[in-house]
Amino acid sequence: MSKKIQVGIVGGAGYTGGELLRILINHPDTEIAFVHSNSNAGNYISDVHTDLLGDTDLKFADKLSDNIDVLFLCVGHGDAKKFMVANDIKEHIRIIDLSQDFRLKSHSDQAQDSGLKTRDFIYGLPELQREEIKSAQNIANPGCFATCIQLALLPLAAKGLLNEEVHISATTGSTGAGQSLSSTSHFSWRNNNLSVYKAFGHQHLKEITQSVKQLQNSFKKDINFIPYRGDFARGIMVSAYTEFEGSQEDAEKLYSDYYALHPFTHVSDKNIDLKQVVNTNKCLVHVEKHGNKLMVLSIIDNLLKGASGQAVQNMNLMFGLDEKTGLKLKPVGF
Repeated sequence: MSKKIQVGIVGGAGYTGGELLRILINHPDTEIAFVHSNSNAGNYISDVHTDLLGDTDLKFADKLSDNIDVLFLCVGHGDAKKFMVANDIKEHIRIIDLSQDFRLKSHSDQAQDSGLKTRDFIYGLPELQREEIKSAQNIANPGCFATCIQLALLPLAAKGLLNEEVHISATTGSTGAGQSLSSTSHFSWRNNNLSVYKAFGHQHLKEITQSVKQLQNSFKKDINFIPYRGDFARGIMVSAYTEFEGSQEDAEKLYSDYYALHPFTHVSDKNIDLKQVVNTNKCLVHVEKHGNKLMVLSIIDNLLKGASGQAVQNMNLMFGLDEKTGLKLKPVGF
């Protein structure tokens, strides 16, 4: 495109803000107008994200600018809505929110009731509603666990095949907890350790159920989700199973057909491991039939396909770019 997309970022000092910067600095069709941070205003971005030394001379700003086309909100849960109420963001500026504030339909309704009447948010999972994203003014970027689990379940829901309970175990890296220190993100606790948290009650269950019912409104069963904290920095691995009457071949065709036109989600006929997706915007899915049950494995990088990479994917769709622009990233491998 002739004119580059002017980008603003709020909350640029955290993990998702840093990943967004790493992508957009090298994106051929964007220009970063400002990176807002209350705590780091005036400091060089490379002083906080030290790996960006030599890549950018930008400094963090303490003020917003209206001369942008899109604003990314990389702030904490609950803070995006507060920020939007407190700041006059011009109507022409598109918003991509990486918090959970607008992911549920009820959240979007509450936003309009609180004074954000012109801001209707579309749930930004391209594998669920790519066409709606293309014409959206505002995007609620999905959660990391939610993305990985939905990509494991959506092909089944699309064919009305989720008729029994779904059982899910999923492990996430420490970056999923954000940059602020806590007892469960401290290296000496996390290293050589594994733990369960928020069993059966994780906040992402609501958006997962919302999307499943969007495709299969008849779904009434439980989604039983046990999340684990993993002893690694980044990535999510999901293992899900439910009853399935078809064959192994049926399952493979079902998933391959559903994702055939989606450039970042790929069905593998071999077992999968996290290093295949870390540092990429890819999701890999593997299916196995065991007796009357289908096991689905799904893996993503929680900071990329689970957050900042998917946000850029949504931006590309909103501005009519190739979905893959700026996102052809190299996996770690070793």
